[in-house]
Amino acid sequence: MLVRLETAKPMTPEGAYICDACGEEIVVPLDLSQGATQQYVEDCPVCCRPNVIHVEIDEEGEARVWAEAE
Repeated sequence: MLVRLETAKPMTPEGAYICDACGEEIVVPLDLSQGATQQYVEDCPVCCRPNVIHVEIDEEGEARVWAEAE
């Protein structure tokens, strides 16, 4: 029996935050090449209000993501 092996695509790391305005959990892709500490503004895809997204990546590669109202 032959088994065909396919290489898996590398998973894009993801993080999640709770929108400060509507309380929904929002999943976002993480760009690890942007450094261990990141901050950017993103509109909530549910309520469209802007959030300041904070990302911290520790030495083991674990990410902490949270948001606050802009």
